[in-house]
Amino acid sequence: MNRVDLKVVLLGHEAVGKTSLLERYVNERFNESMDYQITIATGFAAKKIDVNGKQIVLGLWDTAGSERYRTMVRVYYRGAKAAIICYDICDQLSFNRAKSWVRELRSQEEGCKIYFCATKCDTIEKEKQPVPHLDTVKDYANGIQSKFFVTSSKTGTNVYELFQEIVKDFIQDSKNTITPEDVVNLTQEMDNKRNCCAFLHNR
Repeated sequence: MNRVDLKVVLLGHEAVGKTSLLERYVNERFNESMDYQITIATGFAAKKIDVNGKQIVLGLWDTAGSERYRTMVRVYYRGAKAAIICYDICDQLSFNRAKSWVRELRSQEEGCKIYFCATKCDTIEKEKQPVPHLDTVKDYANGIQSKFFVTSSKTGTNVYELFQEIVKDFIQDSKNTITPEDVVNLTQEMDNKRNCCAFLHNR
């Protein structure tokens, strides 16, 4: 596929579930072994979305989280309109690494919108507690003017809503190509496809 209207890059420490997040959204499936596979440099997927007769093509880049690939990854997030920066909801280290990705991305791509994403929220049911506390993360997301989502690729919780919000923001930022009415139609179309619980985010 040669055309990409909206470039989205996934960033974060290794094994936080970036590949699983992408797999759940693009193919609507979950493979638990993906949470432990290491992405080499980057992976790519594309998804077409129809908005009131207009077609938007999302280009989705799944990047490596290992420090040894960090310099290489910079090539792939250039020109991205949106970045999903992920951390494991029960892993302080991955949260700290996510913050470093925010700083690096902002220094390289100031116009890229950031969506801060806690992954693996299903693990909380196994008597694990969020680390850091979600209130701390929400305050951080507010401070960097990022929307915050709590997701699970295993159950599908808020995965679709995350990408829905990215597309809606892209449409609203587009001038003279997509009308405000299209935004309403997109919301209705996506809501009809799935009846999921409300997503957690901060504006």
